[in-house]
Parts: sequence; structure tokens; C-alpha cells
Amino acid sequence: MEAETLDRRVMIRTLIVEALVRQGFEVSGDRIVPPAQDDKPSIRRLHRLAVAHRIERAQPRLARHESALLDSIADGSAIEPALITPRLIEVLPRTTDELLFRYAALHWSIPVSSGYGRRLRFLLWDSTHDKLIGILGLGDPVFALNPRDRWIGWDRASRGERLHHVMDAFVLGAVGPYAQLLCGKLVALAATSLEVRTAFQRKYVGRPGTISGKARDGRLALVTTTSALGRSSLYNRLRMAGTPAAISVGYTRGSGEFHFSNGLYRTMTDYAVANCVPTAKHSEWGTGFRNRREIVKKVLQDVGMSDQWIYHGVRREIFALPLASNTLSFLRGEHQRLRWYPRALEDIFDEFRERWLLPRAERDQRFREFRVDSWRLWS
Repeated sequence: MEAETLDRRVMIRTLIVEALVRQGFEVSGDRIVPPAQDDKPSIRRLHRLAVAHRIERAQPRLARHESALLDSIADGSAIEPALITPRLIEVLPRTTDELLFRYAALHWSIPVSSGYGRRLRFLLWDSTHDKLIGILGLGDPVFALNPRDRWIGWDRASRGERLHHVMDAFVLGAVGPYAQLLCGKLVALAATSLEVRTAFQRKYVGRPGTISGKARDGRLALVTTTSALGRSSLYNRLRMAGTPAAISVGYTRGSGEFHFSNGLYRTMTDYAVANCVPTAKHSEWGTGFRNRREIVKKVLQDVGMSDQWIYHGVRREIFALPLASNTLSFLRGEHQRLRWYPRALEDIFDEFRERWLLPRAERDQRFREFRVDSWRLWS
């Protein structure tokens, strides 16, 4: 039995090293070193295997719907930018909208999670052309994020008391040909809209917190997000009515699990269930492993590898998108009422249209080259 366990550990170690090297990492003692990140293509290459694995896993569920889902994607030649009319559609479970959201997310350059805890998902839809502009997914933020917490001015107690007023955009952006028309900026601005905070309040007002048991008031004060590929051009200089709409607050430490999410994670999970002890958790959360990170760390430790390998070194820029003029003081507990920005989606689009959409469409016609068939994932 001991020999069998030893063989299993050797196999896991070999699979881990092979997977990391295949992605482009250099394995050096207790560290893994990513390739140079001086351009976005190099970062995309790091995520290529993880993205491919997600596409493979989604195939049994989505492939048979692909042709119908592609009907929601526009050819660039069919879009008249001056006629675009956006609206937000909240995605409900077990609907065609949910299938389209999942399908669109498979086209991101990095693997897109499903979000954690509370979750809101939206399609941004062009009513004029009856096509998808982009997607927005909001989920629970991580509990401790140093750049965010320093920017707000939180200590541990105040963060625990008010984190429920924050959501994190786990996916945010536009699809072709709207992406070429800078509509990723429109999706980001839509995250701060009246429609989003109203949907949040409608869904979560009165819901008790999992641990505290206290009923929440359903007020959304802040959306955070991280850039997909290092430093972001999508959020930089993003303003509404002269006010910064997205504020860079720092960078992640470059840790996570994406480099184990290429088919290897399932093997590591099976190993963890058979050989590792989960960390004790609050009874309301269940008795299993806390999260994906815990599984990866415990497996690395158990097979004799460094748990520091969760630090992949790919840092992402963190942005804060306030929904009110006094978001910071509210989150610090200095104000009890939020002074909301008056941002209905219609008003957001009016400014976006004149500032970004029409000038881009006039000077750069490459959006017309986008073809729906370029999006096909499966034959």
C-alpha cells in the first residue's frame, strides 16, 4: 500500500512539472518562473492550455447549440455604429441567455471562472441589430485583497462588516465586432449603471449573510475587476461626466490556480480527496475543501513539492469602479447613505457614443472585417 501511494505521488509530481513546462514556465527549485511578460501575446500563451481545457469540457454541453448561438454574433459588415442601441439583459439559470453567456466566455484570452457566492450575470444586447455586444459577470470578491483594502482604508473589522457592498467582475468585455468599436469600455461603464445596482438590490435585499446571519440591505457601492492581460488599456482614462469611472489601485501578487487548470486540476482534486485533510471551516460552509487554492496547496505539500508554486508571477492590474461619489467614505463607515452617480444605461451610452464609439468607427473600419465563422469552436 505504501509503495502504491509513493508511485501515485511520483506520478502527480511528474504530471505537475510536465504541465508547467508545457505552458512555458521554468521550474527552478521552490519557484516557477513565467516567461517574459512584456507583451500580451506571451501572457495569452501561458493561458492557452487552460483555455483549451475549458473549451473541451464545455463541448458536450454547448457544441450542439453552437450554430444557434452564433446567430447572436454579428458580422462586422452588418453593423451600423450610429444605430447601435444597447440594453442589459439579466441572465437567468437554465435559459438560452445562460448558454450564450457561457459560450461567449469561452472566447476570452484567459480561463473565465463561474464566479463565487453571490452572482449576477448580464448580456449587453444591441436591440437595433439584435446581436450580442458583450457580457458582464459579477460575483463575490475575495475577502482579502491588499491593494483594494489599502485604497478603501479598511482594517479587518471594517472589511468584514462592509464587504457585502462590493462585487467583483469575474468577466467583463465586448465580443467582435463590437470589441473593435471599443465597446469593452461600454460594458465596464454598464457595471456602474442604475440597472446593475437595481438588479443587485432586487436579488439580495433582505438576504442574510452566510456567516453573520444579518439581513443585508442590498446596496452595491463598488465593483472591482482585474485586467485580463497585465496592464489594461480598457480601463485607463475611463471617465463619465468628467469623473474617473475606473481607478487603478495596484496589482495582484501573481498567485492563483490557472496554471493547474488544464486537465491537471481534476487529477489533483481526486488525489486531495483520497489523501489530504480539508481545513476546518464554518459549519454553514460545509466540510469539504475551502476552495481550489486549498486543494492545490495541499496536494503540492503532500507530494513533496513547494506550495509556493501557487505564485505563478503573472500580475494583473486591479481596478475599482465606484457607483457613488462617496463610495470610499461609505465603505469606511463614515457615511450611512450613498450618493449614487445618476448613471442609467441610456445616459452612459449617450456619452460613450460621442466620445468613443463614433470617432473609432470613423477612423478605423477594421471592425467590418470581423466574421462570425471566426468564432466557431467546434466543427
